[in-house]
Amino acid sequence: MNYLLQVDFTMDGPFGEEMSEAFVDLAKSINEESGMIWKIWTENAAAKEAGGIYLFETKTDAENYLIMHSERLTSFGVTDIRGKIFEVNEALSTINHAPIK
Repeated sequence: MNYLLQVDFTMDGPFGEEMSEAFVDLAKSINEESGMIWKIWTENAAAKEAGGIYLFETKTDAENYLIMHSERLTSFGVTDIRGKIFEVNEALSTINHAPIK
C-alpha cells in the first residue's frame, strides 16, 4: 500500500517561474528521499501558500519525510506548516487514473 503526504504552509514567495528556478536543486534532492515515488508541487501566490502532494512507499517513509521537511521549513523561517498522511485506496484511485504505480 502507498501513502500520500499532503503538506502546505504560508510563504511569501517566490512563485511561478521564480519558484521553479529557485528550488530546482531542492526538487532534485527530494528524488533521493527514502520511499519517495513522486511529488506534485503546489502553489497559490494570491493566498501566499505553497506545498506539495507526495506519494511514498510506506507510512514510515512519509512520516520520516514530514519530520525532516518540517524541520527544514522551520529553518527557513516557515512557521505555519500543515502535514497529513493518508492511506491510498488503490482500487478506487486506479478507476480514476491516479498515477500510483
